Amino acid sequence: MSQVLDAPPPPRTTSTAAAALSPAELAARHGLTVSGARPSLPAYVRQLWQRRHFITAFATAKLTAQYSQAKLGQLWQVMTPLLNAAVYYFIFGVLMDTKRDVADYVPFLVTGVFVFTFTQQSVMAGTRAISGSLGLVRALHFPRASLPISYCLQQLQQLLFSMGALVVILLCFGVPPTVSWLLVVPVLALQFTFNTGLALVMARLGSKTPDIAQLMPFVLRTWMYGSGVMWSIDAVLKDRHLPHAVQVLLECNPAAVYIDLMRFALIDTFHADQLPHHVWAWALGWALLAGIGGFIYFWKAEETYGRG
Repeated sequence: MSQVLDAPPPPRTTSTAAAALSPAELAARHGLTVSGARPSLPAYVRQLWQRRHFITAFATAKLTAQYSQAKLGQLWQVMTPLLNAAVYYFIFGVLMDTKRDVADYVPFLVTGVFVFTFTQQSVMAGTRAISGSLGLVRALHFPRASLPISYCLQQLQQLLFSMGALVVILLCFGVPPTVSWLLVVPVLALQFTFNTGLALVMARLGSKTPDIAQLMPFVLRTWMYGSGVMWSIDAVLKDRHLPHAVQVLLECNPAAVYIDLMRFALIDTFHADQLPHHVWAWALGWALLAGIGGFIYFWKAEETYGRG
């Protein structure tokens, strides 16, 4: 009769103990962190500031390369909005005769086209900022907000380049330079903040739903027609008895606010009584709402960009 002896269990090896731990516990034991994890908001701002030179260099490089294949090169930065303004002048100014209600209609129209194009192109670039740069996003670790911010900075550089042509047009149509032209600086600062915030929102939405980029041209075109680019909101509100809600929407439309402020700064026949009430407060409010809100909204999804 055989005797069976109870052997003690084998000692627990290190690999067996490690297998019993969860992945999170293993990562904590070895000091590992999630790749691309979202930092705190103050840390995120510091990371962006540390990469400010990359943001400006990236924006300048994109602007330089934009028309590198065209024979006229950077002249298209000016010619594109000018050609759009010429088309709008023929259709709205001549055929629809909207110029009869507006003094200095050509400066009025060109200013509106240039300013709205700044917002339009910033939003479109922001929509594709993440989805169109997945190779860069997946290859390098950097704050993803750098991309939409750099695209908006690119559009600002393009607008500043085009402002030279706008000044020539103003002088050719007898609009004298005045001290009010200095207001262009705070107006552009507020509009850039607004555009950047909106681009950050669209970048997050576009990163998950790329089809938004196909829809945005129709949304932006509708926004342009309602922003008084080709016609005077002030004249329309005086001649027609529109519902109060419609009047408020037209006057407080952020694109119209920045366009009106730029016209007020540059065109001497565009007077303060043509501006909506509390226009500077609206301009500041839209800039803060879009800038801060858009930045936080984008930051909250930082660790999801470029994944799956």
